[in-house]
Amino acid sequence: QVQLVESGGGLVPAGGSLRLSCAASGRTAYSYAMGWFRQAPGKEREFVTAVSWSGGNTYYADSVKGRFTISRDNAKKTVYLQMNSLKPEDTAVYYCAANIRIETDWGQWGYWGQGTQVTVSS
Repeated sequence: QVQLVESGGGLVPAGGSLRLSCAASGRTAYSYAMGWFRQAPGKEREFVTAVSWSGGNTYYADSVKGRFTISRDNAKKTVYLQMNSLKPEDTAVYYCAANIRIETDWGQWGYWGQGTQVTVSS
């Protein structure tokens, strides 16, 4: 079992930055791939980025490449999402997820946090 708790969301002007954190608990939390997804009002949940259990492999949606960076600290059982050059279209609830392997289909991920709101004002 893995429990995930996100933090760091908030309101930021366009062009600004935010860093989200996801704290994982559970004895084997370090061994899971971790990902971030987001869901805007009226839209389906979408893949944003993911990192392998070792941190050696990262994947990004085209919409965030070059602006967002995912990283993890297995000693702290925490995953981070650094978001720079934020745009109003990045506004969404951001969810942290854990899974045995990386998938871009959110339905394939086994563990989820409660989500944190990110709002980017224009």
